[in-house]
Amino acid sequence: MPSWFDLQDELNGIEPEERGDHIAGRLRELAAQIGARYDRNVLYYASSFLQKPQVPGLFTSINMEDINGFMAGVHGHDFSKGLLLVLHTPGGMAEAAQTIVDYLRSKFSAIDVLVPTYAMSAGTMIALGCDRVVMGKQSQLGPTDPQLIVGNRAFSAHSIQFEEAKAEISANPTLAHAWAPVLRSFGPALLQEARKSISYGETLVRDWLEQYMFAERDDPASQAKDVAAHFGGNQHGSHGRRINRDEAKQQNVEVIDLEDDQDLQEEVLTLYHLSTIAFEMGPAAKSVVSSNGKALDQEHADGGRGSAVRVAPLEDGSRRQGHHW
Repeated sequence: MPSWFDLQDELNGIEPEERGDHIAGRLRELAAQIGARYDRNVLYYASSFLQKPQVPGLFTSINMEDINGFMAGVHGHDFSKGLLLVLHTPGGMAEAAQTIVDYLRSKFSAIDVLVPTYAMSAGTMIALGCDRVVMGKQSQLGPTDPQLIVGNRAFSAHSIQFEEAKAEISANPTLAHAWAPVLRSFGPALLQEARKSISYGETLVRDWLEQYMFAERDDPASQAKDVAAHFGGNQHGSHGRRINRDEAKQQNVEVIDLEDDQDLQEEVLTLYHLSTIAFEMGPAAKSVVSSNGKALDQEHADGGRGSAVRVAPLEDGSRRQGHHW
């Protein structure tokens, strides 16, 4: 399997003006090879969050605009076959994850997700909305607890401490002075918003697990509730905590080891490494590559003022065409 450095060395031997087309062509080829090997349609959704930390998270995370990329990516697929969704993302909006899962489920009766490295937060929610999760030793999911913005900081919805404050002040009224600035910063409606967000996320995951991944098991409702509570719970310590495949298996998630098929592993990781090189070379914030020959980029405009989206089928010998997805 070529390493990231091998692929970079290979690219350095190509004329600079031809490198973009070379990578796009290789990504399309790899997606088609993976589809033939796995006997499914393939859709690769990837974010540049590791290569472009300076880009505002809105543009590298899962958001409502992404449904247009998914729709463009699956157009022309053979919907009688299942889908292998290759997913690399830091997460994003639960509402967008719901839209994506519901859309893909309306198109494909069977969906597996493959995680080359990261499918965190809302990416984990999408993974748990599929039938099986393919993970390597390096792959990781993450907690799905909602994040609320208070001032300029993001907090887990579980950390809104009104109940803790109420209990401590009731036991010792002198602590009211210590809690006062904390409670002022939260505002009176935030506790209810936190509760609603936690319930919304866990309900989505629970319902998907019960309907899809756990559908053929004994007592799917109970198992789904437990798994949704584990991933969305307050015990993780950090929203970015690594949940590896062993922990996922312990939670009864249907996990397939990527190393069981060495050829598949090589093709998927080469696809992943090439896309990271493309993110480093160009302006794309996110990309979608399809096994039926489509390669789509979403670009972040200079200065953080908005996003300019490019959608291009990238036929052999063609140049990029500018479209909005």
